Amino acid sequence: MRTRSGSRAALAATLAAALLLGASGCVPVDEPNPDVSPTRGGNALEELSELTVASAGAMKGYSRARFPHWRDTGTNCDVRDTVLKRDGENIKLSGCNVVGGRWESVYDGRAFTDPSDVDIDHVVPLANAWRSGADEWDDAKRGDFANDTTRPQLIAVSASSNRAKGDQDPSQWKPANRSYWCQYAEHWITVKHHWRLTVTSAEKAALTDMLEGCTWASKP
Repeated sequence: MRTRSGSRAALAATLAAALLLGASGCVPVDEPNPDVSPTRGGNALEELSELTVASAGAMKGYSRARFPHWRDTGTNCDVRDTVLKRDGENIKLSGCNVVGGRWESVYDGRAFTDPSDVDIDHVVPLANAWRSGADEWDDAKRGDFANDTTRPQLIAVSASSNRAKGDQDPSQWKPANRSYWCQYAEHWITVKHHWRLTVTSAEKAALTDMLEGCTWASKP
């Protein structure tokens, strides 16, 4: 019969063994991998396959005013401030206005400390969305799209890269920073999939090529 002191000794030995294994890296720990986003693995390719392929629609009737932005988020503050605060470091505020900080543009690797040098890019441009089905929405829904901070639709980047991109899709423009291509393709797909926007055949081919260059996107 095992005594109480024997049970304690056995428990102590078990705990010591567990600690030893943990120190050697042999005990799996359920921790999120910060380098793996929710759409990685098969989901980005799966979502891409679910997008409707169609020719780009006409620009008739389009204007940026049909996508009301930026929405107010406080006194003299709006969604632009929200994204600047989220994407920057050492943020300086005046009330809820972002007046300083540091931002690194993932499109081209350039860094800035003046928020006036930073643009908030719509990953899927408003004009592209219009040609992809948003022309059939009402202005309220287009406003939801233009101010969407839930999906990876808004990002702080250099003004020069944002303006070079314009309303082009990934078959026409890609970030100069090639190491960002995988994430850029993921984000583009996530936004189009959620908002049920179409892609052109050239756009889908470019996204497929970008994903196939990602090691995590390889099929098992």
